[in-house]
Amino acid sequence: MATKPTRKKGATGTTRKPSRAAAAPPATERAGKLTLTRGEETFTFSERLPLLPLREVVVFPYMTIPLLVGRLPSINAVEKAAARDRVLFVTAQKRGDVADPQHQELFETGTIVRVLQLFRLPDGSMRVLVEGLARAVAKRFHWSNDFYTVTAALWPDEPALGPEVEALQRNTLQMFQDYVHLNRRIPDEVLATTSAIADPAQLSLAMASHLQVKVPAKQQLLEATGTVARLQLLAETLAGELEIVRLERKIEGQVRSQVHKNQKEFYLNEQLKAIRKELGQPGESNNEVEELAEAVRKAKMPKEVRARAMKELDRLSRMSFMSPEATVVRGYIDWLSALPWRTATKDNLDIANVQQVLDEDHFGLEKVKERITEYLSVLKLTGKNKAPILCFVGPPGVGKTSLGKSIARSIGRRFVRLALGGVRDEAEIRGHRRTYIGSMPGRIIQSLRRAGSRNPVFLLDEIDKLGSDFRGDPASALLEVLDPEQNHTFADHYLEVDFDLSQVMFICTANSLYSIPPALVDRMEVIRLPGYLETEKLQIARRFLLPKQVAAAGLVEGDIHVPDPTMRDLIHGYTREAGVRSLEREIAGLCRKVAKRKAEGKLDKRMTISPQSLGKLIGPRRWLDTEVERGSRVGVANGLAWTETGGELLTIEVSILPGKGDLMLTGKLGEVMRESGQAAMSYARAHAAQLGLERWFHREIDVHVHVPEGAMPKDGPSAGITMATALISALTGTPTRADMAMTGEITLRGTVLPIGGLNEKAVAARRAGMKTVLVPRANEKDISEIPEEVRKDVEFVLVDNMDQVLDRALDRAPAPSAAAVEAAPEAEGESPVRPATHYAH
Repeated sequence: MATKPTRKKGATGTTRKPSRAAAAPPATERAGKLTLTRGEETFTFSERLPLLPLREVVVFPYMTIPLLVGRLPSINAVEKAAARDRVLFVTAQKRGDVADPQHQELFETGTIVRVLQLFRLPDGSMRVLVEGLARAVAKRFHWSNDFYTVTAALWPDEPALGPEVEALQRNTLQMFQDYVHLNRRIPDEVLATTSAIADPAQLSLAMASHLQVKVPAKQQLLEATGTVARLQLLAETLAGELEIVRLERKIEGQVRSQVHKNQKEFYLNEQLKAIRKELGQPGESNNEVEELAEAVRKAKMPKEVRARAMKELDRLSRMSFMSPEATVVRGYIDWLSALPWRTATKDNLDIANVQQVLDEDHFGLEKVKERITEYLSVLKLTGKNKAPILCFVGPPGVGKTSLGKSIARSIGRRFVRLALGGVRDEAEIRGHRRTYIGSMPGRIIQSLRRAGSRNPVFLLDEIDKLGSDFRGDPASALLEVLDPEQNHTFADHYLEVDFDLSQVMFICTANSLYSIPPALVDRMEVIRLPGYLETEKLQIARRFLLPKQVAAAGLVEGDIHVPDPTMRDLIHGYTREAGVRSLEREIAGLCRKVAKRKAEGKLDKRMTISPQSLGKLIGPRRWLDTEVERGSRVGVANGLAWTETGGELLTIEVSILPGKGDLMLTGKLGEVMRESGQAAMSYARAHAAQLGLERWFHREIDVHVHVPEGAMPKDGPSAGITMATALISALTGTPTRADMAMTGEITLRGTVLPIGGLNEKAVAARRAGMKTVLVPRANEKDISEIPEEVRKDVEFVLVDNMDQVLDRALDRAPAPSAAAVEAAPEAEGESPVRPATHYAH
């Protein structure tokens, strides 16, 4: 193994002329940075990279290969890369027998690789698994800190298309397939891998990496100026190699006694073991086996798990130390011994302390806190963690994740968080089987090892963002994890032994339940977190957000003062959300402005932020209430909508145009919402006489129903009575009340059906300044769940049918003539009209 190359003190580097780089296609480079995009992955790294010289090996892009590193400068380079961004520049030596190569003895063209795995061997060397990323040219060599670095430039291949390239690609691929069939040293799986590659450049690199040729020939393939040149060179090389391989097969048939390389290695290793045993010398792996055995003894595993670990340990003691299987077994035993089989933290189930911690960390959310204390009270009395899994559902920024942290802090448990957003592979939950290279346990087991306790508070964040594809459905894998009757025998594919999850306190968070499978929802107790009210946001900003951002900006408490009028202006004019994340960003912006003045020495006293100064500091107001929205309007009605970020006020506009009876619905409406508009039109036509309209009024007009903010998709049936009210207002010329909002589904007979999300809609109505909200009578049970402050400011009116809706929503009720009333046909089976019920605090 090599030592540090001989260098003069003070040498700063050697400039090499990048002749090939000048002709290479332009690469994505910034000042001192290189950016590489491969598929959906983007890599950004410094153009100055640690150098790893290779003997008798050429690494190609897209190639994964293990390397044995023993020379001291090479070890230093790998350690430097592992400590930074795990990216190296590798290139082959011109002569493999040179122990300490200088830059003149290295090829300038090499490959940028990333380190996938790093394993230190007892003799001080390293076993490194690397993956080739891109071809590059060394523009300059440097010597620093006992290892080489290079200034590299990317050298990508030009795109190669056309019938000539396709013909050359097919011919080369056919020759390569013949070569693999004849050469037993190349596995047949390579054929399936290469046949699936469509890109000519990637295919040429893949075939070149599997050729059994010497370094100069491989280096020539790597340095080929383009895909076409590389394919032509591959065809020439394969033609010669095919002749050699055919001759080798002929000789192999004559000499059947040739010992396979792996069999020979095993035979020699067994002989070596026997010789050492006779001499009384310990094997090189005995120390590590003893360390693993001691770790197994200290792990306090269950009986069956300990038996499995000892069996694998016995297998390891009989294996060759350098065997790939030995590495897999060592990793498996290490995982078994590192898990917290019996390690647990002691719970502090003082309910008063729990309530105090929750109040310190969160303002409001009284019902949520009450349910959490009830949950922990049952745990205290029974000592069993068999209660349903809690699932916090609410818009972003209302404190779902921080509630999990507060629960862990209040009872003295460790806290782990697993983000499930974008997880699509079932193996992410259950782990990969050990038959795969680089396999690991699932993220559940990994998180428990990181927690170091068998009973942490385990937060499954954004469970509604799980996906699924051909690799399986992770939501289905969570069914066992979140079932208190099953998770005491959770089986990870990697461990292949049961692990008890029954002591783990699982908490899930979601923005919506619609994308969660019903079977998974059935295993959880849903606790809804509504959006914050203005007063709650004011207190949260005063108690939590402002002190946090003052400290983050490097200020002290006396540097900035934000009075309540300014904070209310921030809440109303600069944010419109259910949570407080945008509000926190605006407060952070104010703190940065003050921090800049303090850093410049211009802050002589405490700076008070007035409402008038907000525009100068953080820009103009982002949300404005126009005069049109507050006036009485004809053909306009206020609806209420539920979104994943909370409730929203939805304005619906109707225009009557000359035409032939067409109904136009615009505003990016979904199928259900369009059907609600058609139902509203049918109701108006059926009750034309009652509304004071001609019987065939629709034949000479077109009706245009529009929901503003057309770029936003909208759907759902709850805007039915709003569409009907706006339509009848436009048809009769009667204005609607501007301070009234409504929500409810309409039937053809005018019956108002119940809706969901009333809590969020009520908060949105109060935020928009509505004084009255019409809701279906079937939602009477949900009114008690609405925050008391909202019920104080908003009058809730329960309605059964459209007659009650129109009586309340229109400024004056339409007055049909007596003849029109007599001519109106009586609706068959229609229930008698019940007066609307008023709910005012």
